[in-house]
Amino acid sequence: MNNMQTNRTIFPTSNSKLMHLLAKSILMVLFFGIAISVNSQPTKIRKQKNQTFQIPKDYLREPDIIPEYWISSYEDVNAFLKKNVHKGKLEVIGKSAGGRSIYAVFYGKARQGNGTSTFSGALGFGDVGVYRGPDHNKIVYMGLTGVHGCEFEGIVGNVNLISVIETGKDLQGKEWPEITAAVAKLDRLILIPIMNPDGRVRIPLRMEVYRGSNDNVHQFLNTGGNAEGKQTGWPMIKEFIPLDFSKPGFPGGYPNDAGVNLQHDNFMGNPQPETKILFELTEREKPDLILNMHTGATYISVLSSYMEAALKPAYDTLYRYINTELTLKGLKKTTDLKIEAVSKSVPGSMGCYLDGLLNLHCGVLSVVIESPSHGFNWPDKAGKVNYFSPDQLINGQLICHQEAMRFLVESGGRANWTPEKKRK
Repeated sequence: MNNMQTNRTIFPTSNSKLMHLLAKSILMVLFFGIAISVNSQPTKIRKQKNQTFQIPKDYLREPDIIPEYWISSYEDVNAFLKKNVHKGKLEVIGKSAGGRSIYAVFYGKARQGNGTSTFSGALGFGDVGVYRGPDHNKIVYMGLTGVHGCEFEGIVGNVNLISVIETGKDLQGKEWPEITAAVAKLDRLILIPIMNPDGRVRIPLRMEVYRGSNDNVHQFLNTGGNAEGKQTGWPMIKEFIPLDFSKPGFPGGYPNDAGVNLQHDNFMGNPQPETKILFELTEREKPDLILNMHTGATYISVLSSYMEAALKPAYDTLYRYINTELTLKGLKKTTDLKIEAVSKSVPGSMGCYLDGLLNLHCGVLSVVIESPSHGFNWPDKAGKVNYFSPDQLINGQLICHQEAMRFLVESGGRANWTPEKKRK
């Protein structure tokens, strides 16, 4: 991992029951969120068999007060879903590389019937409707979060979105009538709060402590590093996929338990279980639009991956919807809509990763949203550190979902974004 020097601790294979119970107790404390005292010794986090990862204990501090609306851990999210999903249907859509359940919530009725061609064939024919089937005109929205394990904002936003759909209010008690109205007009809504449970469980934190403009802790937890706290960093973490977990160092929350960053999977070779699950789901559901929520920006940003050129006008309009509302709510750098709400991206300018492959797979417009972090705030180009509180960040998440769904409803979805042939 980038030539990092790291000490590695292995629990001894002793016959002593006392040592076995002591090791087990330490692991239980770490993984179930019991308070961790701060000292100079790194904390041991189990990885595989008898091996351990090491994280400086200061990196595992949580705030003294965690807001009730901040539900982010794998255990807490799943408990919330099981208790609070009534209007929708909660399903386990598959297992991660580490054997953990991946949950999704479904609202509305799925598409019925099959098309007569593949997606590639439909493009060649000139009408994507022959792939999507008899209910091509239905509009289907998907909210995807938790692809990276230490990017909490999207997960918390997804949980609060489910609360809005189920009760009309987020977990702060705020009503979102625009979301409620948009959801009522969608034919199908699919929400996946934690797509990479392995990476999420590897980060035994519910919420990071705010550390000003110092991003070292967040980057360490997300991209990995050594026992002394030196981060691997971005994009260096992408040099080795899959990561070799037997080597010294902490791999961070990016990869699953097979060491693979799902945004950069071996899509056309031997994809990971999580990717297969997502591809099977999107093949079946054929969503029009996916918001893939991440953390790693100075301001909330809408980013493009590879996409069909024919989808660029739809992307530009979505960009305008989301960024206009964020600007009006004071969550962008300026108040000038000509600066903030006009897309200047070129299709594929951000490279080809999961979202681009989803487009090639089933024709969906899949868009990355990058949020600022609750744990730090980068200074902007002028050197100003712009602090966004956790409640502002969650409001921003819900605004993104609100405007994306409103765009989908008002535009009519993929059936209206690209031309169709007149079929006999």
